[in-house]
Amino acid sequence: MLIGYARTSTLEQMAGLEAQTKALNQVGCERLFEEQVSSVAVREELNRALSFAREGDTIVVTKLDRLARSVRHLGEIVEDLEARGIGLRIIDLGLDTSTATGKLMLNVLGSVAQFEREMMLERQRDGIAKAKAEGKYTGRKPVAMMKRQDAQRLASEGMSKRAIAEALGVSERSVYRALKPA
Repeated sequence: MLIGYARTSTLEQMAGLEAQTKALNQVGCERLFEEQVSSVAVREELNRALSFAREGDTIVVTKLDRLARSVRHLGEIVEDLEARGIGLRIIDLGLDTSTATGKLMLNVLGSVAQFEREMMLERQRDGIAKAKAEGKYTGRKPVAMMKRQDAQRLASEGMSKRAIAEALGVSERSVYRALKPA
């Protein structure tokens, strides 16, 4: 059985998810799992797809980056699939791990994908540092002292952290930081 998995990082990427689903259907996937979640978050549908697959099945994705967030993660997935007699096919690369060449190419391409990601993050950090040096990037504004005092006052009145966050227009995490002892 061909089992398809499609993922986009955000809800705004509906067209990307639809394109993946269409491609998975075109190659004959009988069961599809799809989700819109960051690769670093818990991916429940990926876990369900992997759990659903049985010996002789093949997991199919359109692109390598839809499946794994790093070479290590990819290796863990492939190792698990191999141990259970399940194949992996990546449509855009024409890759199928049921062959020795497919396994080799998967490792090489996984390394290249991770390298590209790390280079992108490095360029992003460099850009942020340059923008900060030019005074164009200040980052997220910290909770002001007045909000800290307000948070402490509301907490002493018995208000929940969630209610305090809503009342002050800040995140719940900011309330936790504001109430944390110095």
